[in-house]
Amino acid sequence: MIPQQFIGSEAQTTYEQAKVVILPIPYEKTTTYRKGCQNGPEAIITASEQLEAYDLELEQEVCQQTGIFTTEAIASTKLNPDLAPEMMMEIVSNRVSELINDGKFVIALGGEHSITAAIVAAYQQQLSQPFTVIQIDAHGDMRHSYEGSIYNHACVMRRVLDMGLPTLPVGIRSICLEEAQLIKQQQIPVVWGRDIYQNSDWIDRAIALISTEKVFITIDLDGLDPSSMPGVGTPEPGGLNWYELIKFMRAVFTRHQVIGCDIMELAPTSDSVASEFTAAKLVYKLIAYAQLKVN
Repeated sequence: MIPQQFIGSEAQTTYEQAKVVILPIPYEKTTTYRKGCQNGPEAIITASEQLEAYDLELEQEVCQQTGIFTTEAIASTKLNPDLAPEMMMEIVSNRVSELINDGKFVIALGGEHSITAAIVAAYQQQLSQPFTVIQIDAHGDMRHSYEGSIYNHACVMRRVLDMGLPTLPVGIRSICLEEAQLIKQQQIPVVWGRDIYQNSDWIDRAIALISTEKVFITIDLDGLDPSSMPGVGTPEPGGLNWYELIKFMRAVFTRHQVIGCDIMELAPTSDSVASEFTAAKLVYKLIAYAQLKVN
């Protein structure tokens, strides 16, 4: 159970009135290095109580313009450690479908990245038009299987590709041979981490690679550089900084129709709240871009 509301009393509203729904999914079964991402959703929501409601960039109190409602957590391995991946997929897909049918803009909080496949599957089932999945990440996550499971967090984007959806990985700086071969064979467009540092116009180049009007955004927090986001399970040097990420997010929201988002893989550290506070602020920026007109 996660009783707090995102950003606390600043955003109190009913489910019926809310435009944005925060969906905590504290599921963790396949993490392979530093564990703890099942604690991510609660840490983000707790940290959000320290956010200022006023957004300097948009010059508005976003939560006063947009009703935000935080639902009860689902698919929690904190409550059910033996929850199988197949059951998690069914629970998450069904719940996200309900929220879509109710007209909510969903921001899911993980939990491990494998959850994203279930969220994307729900959108694909509910929408008649194709959409692109934009993946902010340090890793390709395109293995067919890993450690004996096709539902491993290292396989999530392969499951999305299996759905026949276009993807745009951004910030990637670590892949295996299998993934390198798949990228070449399927001509998957990738914005590599080095591309971001070598090209000042990388955002325009990235946007040009999106082939659909609608997009879904999945953010593995290790897409950010570990200097600003140390609280992840598999950190990689050379990631995006805060302003690069939010500038890209604003461009995507401005030029495309974003149908939903998720933020995954926060594994809180014991000696600092920087990671969860940064993640909470990122959630708030996504809400701002989703619900307020940006020019």
